Amino acid sequence: MDPSADGATRERIDPSGAWLDHARRLPSPNQDDRPPGTVVDLLVVHGISLPPGEFGTGQVEALFQNRLDPSAHPYFAGIAELRVSAHLLIARDGSVTQFVPFLARAWHAGVSSFGGRERCNDFSVGVELEGTDDIPYTEAQYRRLAGVTLALMERFPAIGPQRLVGHSDIAPGRKTDPGPAFDWAALRRRLGTADRC
Repeated sequence: MDPSADGATRERIDPSGAWLDHARRLPSPNQDDRPPGTVVDLLVVHGISLPPGEFGTGQVEALFQNRLDPSAHPYFAGIAELRVSAHLLIARDGSVTQFVPFLARAWHAGVSSFGGRERCNDFSVGVELEGTDDIPYTEAQYRRLAGVTLALMERFPAIGPQRLVGHSDIAPGRKTDPGPAFDWAALRRRLGTADRC
């Protein structure tokens, strides 16, 4: 996990293809098997903060592990019973936590479709960035996301430059994240795909 000249952090996925090296592991119960024969060919970028607009609280981790205390904040009462997860969470400082192995299905997309296919959880990897729609994401997050994306593209070659999307792209009208604050052009420059998209 070293910075590279292209502004991405070099990442590796372990030989099993399931876990990101150097990521903290907090397994979520909110996962299951992908349908047999599924080709993973989509990466979905999300934005999340709990409570909304607050960072570094540990509450996203609690949500993904079904440990969110509904009495800890008024906002939590409406979401504490949700059963959701993502494969990865990239914090504001660029640190990464993995909740679901890449070979399993995380519950991040909800009602969704891409390219005429519904149930995006079946064939996607979900990466949450700690943030909001309208607060700029950090340089550390872009570096780490670029490195993670390159590692995932190597592990799952069907994830090409055109198959990097936001939650808002697969659930329009229902979701807005990662929002206008997310700089897609900056990510694509780090991936070296700016001319191909």
